[in-house]
Amino acid sequence: MLFTVPNLLTGLRVAAIPLMVICYYLPPPISTVGAAMVFIVASVTDWFDGWLARRLGQTSQFGAFLDPVADKLLVSVALILLLHRMDNVFITLAAMVVIGREIVISALREWMAQLGKRASVSVNSIAKLKTGVQMTAIPILLWYPSEPAGEQLRLLGLVLLAAAVLLTLWSMIIYFRAFLATLEEQDAVGPGS
Repeated sequence: MLFTVPNLLTGLRVAAIPLMVICYYLPPPISTVGAAMVFIVASVTDWFDGWLARRLGQTSQFGAFLDPVADKLLVSVALILLLHRMDNVFITLAAMVVIGREIVISALREWMAQLGKRASVSVNSIAKLKTGVQMTAIPILLWYPSEPAGEQLRLLGLVLLAAAVLLTLWSMIIYFRAFLATLEEQDAVGPGS
């Protein structure tokens, strides 16, 4: 089941990334409102494709692979755009933590899959909450107007991004605990078992 509606929606999320970048580099207000709107629509497809896959019975291995990849690409590119726009230490650290965590957890899942224990590092509720908070903070920070009236909105975006960073670290700790428990279990069973 490669070409299902949920998989097509996920593919559209990936295709929206270059559109978001193009909007970002157009003159204002398209650069702010356009990039934020593309991000929001793409984020909504994240929820909708999963709901549709379950509702229509169209879950697939390909969809399970592509969905988190699409999320990671969307968020990573948006954070890079924010780095360009805001150029400050907080945004730099936030981007490092979020993108770095995604790389580490992806590698961890690959390793666990090789051990036949991928389920022990499946998505948890903290990771889902983290994604939701990220996908709320990022469009606020992409959109907020530069004039003083937008300062409260920018502050809200920064607070939400800080919460997303904390949730990112928390979810990474949960994954590492599961990973270490699996390694201890493997060691207890012994090599070659």
